[in-house]
Amino acid sequence: MTHARAERTALCDLLDRVGPDAPTLCEGWTAYDLAAHLVLRERRLDAAGGIAIKPLAGYTESVQRGLKAKHPFPELVSMARSPGGLYGLLSFLDAQVNTLEMFVHHEDVRRAQPEWEPRELPADLERLMWKRVSMGAKLMLRKAPVGVVLRHDGQVALAGPSEGPKVEVRGPAGELILFCFGRQKHARVEYVGDDDAVTRLRNAAIGL
Repeated sequence: MTHARAERTALCDLLDRVGPDAPTLCEGWTAYDLAAHLVLRERRLDAAGGIAIKPLAGYTESVQRGLKAKHPFPELVSMARSPGGLYGLLSFLDAQVNTLEMFVHHEDVRRAQPEWEPRELPADLERLMWKRVSMGAKLMLRKAPVGVVLRHDGQVALAGPSEGPKVEVRGPAGELILFCFGRQKHARVEYVGDDDAVTRLRNAAIGL
């Protein structure tokens, strides 16, 4: 089983356990909303553009509400368990695109619940995540208000403005992924830098 499929399965198992009204780290979304999002991004390509393109967001939100109105929560979770659309046809594409997506959303549900603790991830998944974060840091942190130095296991990746204050962010690769996806307040990372710069970075709207 690929890491994308393993994270997908674990996420859906968790959604079934916590129920539709459980909170998530996605602002304003319950577990029901997240399940609808997972189905939409793979099975409603006509509406998926609004996930990243603001002028299309209204239509995307309307389709997501429609999925909730049409499908009970357990049905949406069941639909999300298997890759849809091109991801269902091309397993390599599922692994390439959905490993981080499923990991982040799995943590969105886990870390919104009481008494959560970070997981110890498989070594090969940590290596994959560092590869992705080091290659994608400049894109993911393009909105960072200060320069950022990501540090993991003696390796570094630079992002953000080249001039001005810089903050070093240290941690396991999985935690750095969550940081780069805008979950700064819930990522178990260490910040090293000027207090004001750290505060600005922790509160910034970053991520894809």
